[in-house]
Amino acid sequence: MEERKIRVAITHGDTNGIGYEVILKTFANPTMLELCTPIIYGSPKVAAYHRKALDLPTNFSIIEQAQDAQDGRLNLLATFEDEVKVEMGQPSKEAGEAALKALDRAMTDFRAGLYDVLVTAPINKNTIQSDLFHFHGHTEYIEQSVGDGQKALMILMNDTLRVALVTTHLPIKDVAAAITKEAIMEKARIFHQSLKRDLRISNPRIAVLALNPHAGDGGVLGTEEQTVIQPAIEELAKEGVQAFGPYAADGFFGSGAYSRFDGVLAMYHDQGLAPFKTLALENGVNFTAGLPIVRTSPDHGTAFDIAGKGVADEQSFRQAIYAAIDIWRNRQQYDEPLANPLPKLYHEKREDGEKARFTVKKEQPKS
Repeated sequence: MEERKIRVAITHGDTNGIGYEVILKTFANPTMLELCTPIIYGSPKVAAYHRKALDLPTNFSIIEQAQDAQDGRLNLLATFEDEVKVEMGQPSKEAGEAALKALDRAMTDFRAGLYDVLVTAPINKNTIQSDLFHFHGHTEYIEQSVGDGQKALMILMNDTLRVALVTTHLPIKDVAAAITKEAIMEKARIFHQSLKRDLRISNPRIAVLALNPHAGDGGVLGTEEQTVIQPAIEELAKEGVQAFGPYAADGFFGSGAYSRFDGVLAMYHDQGLAPFKTLALENGVNFTAGLPIVRTSPDHGTAFDIAGKGVADEQSFRQAIYAAIDIWRNRQQYDEPLANPLPKLYHEKREDGEKARFTVKKEQPKS
């Protein structure tokens, strides 16, 4: 029996950036259509404009609803009818509104179960802001839209390195106050479970980075390592989470120590992402863990400086699709044995102290 193709929803992102370029370049390779059924949430007119301006050969089929998507085609779902002026490389409110309309429709369709995974092209976090979008990025918006109370965790990953963040899009002046024992433990638990369920690492080892230079130098450069991070690591160990550290970030990455761990938990955005993007080159993927939806994106932004020049590299976007599909399959395999657990047998206690025959009682499995 042939395996059903996974439906991959793709939001077009900022219409003045490189979103359409990397999407169309990715699906110029027909073998991608053998792997999945893509559904672009965007605008046929804007897509056609980019295709013509960049002289790309990729064809697409216009659909009105996700249910109409066909295998073997690049499907483009028209998420709005308004005209959008395309100004390559220029941030504009109009482009931000177009990005939000595509993202909002994708959230609605996910709640209706119309696709399997989501891959998002980059947005401009300034121009997308509105009464409907007052978030720091995709991660926070998706968490509120479809999280059902679950907390998101940003993970940047490739084949050899996985970096998660305790705090994400937060000003540096606010970071120290946000680094609490509870926050570290919450993110570490999500990370641990994602490494097991999403990436199928049976007993993951997590390195926890320090907040201060030189891991505080025994309190000379800060005490958070002693008062917050180390206690969190010790509590996690009691829960069966293999967490180690805290490690000074510069020496940790500079010495290659990251290669001895399955994941790295960084305290703030640039502490984790600067070394990751240096090491990951063009194949990094941003994965939003901890939510019912599988969402990935390339690890680059709108790249306004090269938009419309035809030089954008689609490798990271292609890897984002591969990662989303792999994670979706991993979740199916991980969850399958837990779906119909064998009943457990219990002895009934009799008044005379003797054991009665076994009785059957179903117990919900612990994930």
